[in-house]
Amino acid sequence: MRLGTPLSDTAVRVMLLGSGELGKEVAIELQRLGVEVVAVDRYANAPAMQVAHRSHVIPMTDPQVLNGVIMAEGPDIIVPEIEAIATDVLAMIEDAGMARVVPTARATQLTMNREGIRRLAAEELGLPTSPFAFAGSAEELAAGAEAVGYPCFVKPVMSSSGKGQSYVESPAAIGEAWAHAEASGRVAGGRVIVEGRIDFDYEITLLTVRSRGADGQTRTDFCAPIGHRQVKGDYVESWQPQAMSDAALKSAQEIAGKVTEALGGWGVFGVELFVKGDQVWFSEVSPRPHDTGLVTLATQTYSEFALHARAILGLPVDVTQREPGASAVIYGGMEATGVAFEGLAEALSVPTADLRLFGKPEAFERRRMGVATACGTTTDEARQRATEAASRVRVIKD
Repeated sequence: MRLGTPLSDTAVRVMLLGSGELGKEVAIELQRLGVEVVAVDRYANAPAMQVAHRSHVIPMTDPQVLNGVIMAEGPDIIVPEIEAIATDVLAMIEDAGMARVVPTARATQLTMNREGIRRLAAEELGLPTSPFAFAGSAEELAAGAEAVGYPCFVKPVMSSSGKGQSYVESPAAIGEAWAHAEASGRVAGGRVIVEGRIDFDYEITLLTVRSRGADGQTRTDFCAPIGHRQVKGDYVESWQPQAMSDAALKSAQEIAGKVTEALGGWGVFGVELFVKGDQVWFSEVSPRPHDTGLVTLATQTYSEFALHARAILGLPVDVTQREPGASAVIYGGMEATGVAFEGLAEALSVPTADLRLFGKPEAFERRRMGVATACGTTTDEARQRATEAASRVRVIKD
């Protein structure tokens, strides 16, 4: 890979499809390497747009509009940061050799839909997963729930960050779960996955990095496992490393290696896994940096965002962890535009604490507006510090 000068004929141009807080960190890392960054999203002033060279606001599920902006910008590399994209356009662009899609167009297509990635993992690769069924109606959902057993989880096949998910304990709640999934999924009339509950001890994100090795061949590296706590499917805090047995870690790496090899390409993959003792089950995979991986801003020599930038550019990676650390989410707590933040000095007075305020133009009650990170001699100490720092930040509206 030869890197040029931004805004010149030698520039390597990267287009981000989705420009949230994770894309913002990737954009910053790319610009540190002299890459020209174009940020695209469905709303104006998204976080990555605030640091990109140029930006566009478009409906990214509209294939004609998406194709038009790609043709106009002529990127060398396209980096999807969210799932709600007209992925057939990306496949066409990739097939024509007009740009490289990260990690691949096929990976983007499979992972934007829980049905595609679950069938790949369970049916093609034979990986251990929770019992599951897919449904396209409330009646099919009821039958699927009976098959996997109660209690179970119902999720739209096309959603993220806990949107549209329900925990169902009996047949009486099926109708409400179906309506909630229908209202919250990315597409009307969509399908759902119903998953049986696994009795697990904890869940992890195993950041898996596929990159160009010194011999020119693709290599796979694993970051230290990240533990996390979720509320209604959305992460609230994360920490690294998550303590686990050698056998469980080996199994987790084998599972992550198999599913990322099947998806192909270069970059960071966030592989979510359930763990009980030495037993590991595959849950989901995102072909991009993961929200729980925000903790790596504090813990690793190179954050997941720096690793993603290096990997997609064909540069060497280093997944070394420096010290234990944790992250804690700062929520909006209200519905308002142009909010302000107080308590920053108090938050940053917590030992080792750092903050990322994402700059989102609009706040919601449970919208992530920022994150606090901290390090410690143990993950317990780091978690206490990160949580304390986050609690001191106040979101206000003048």
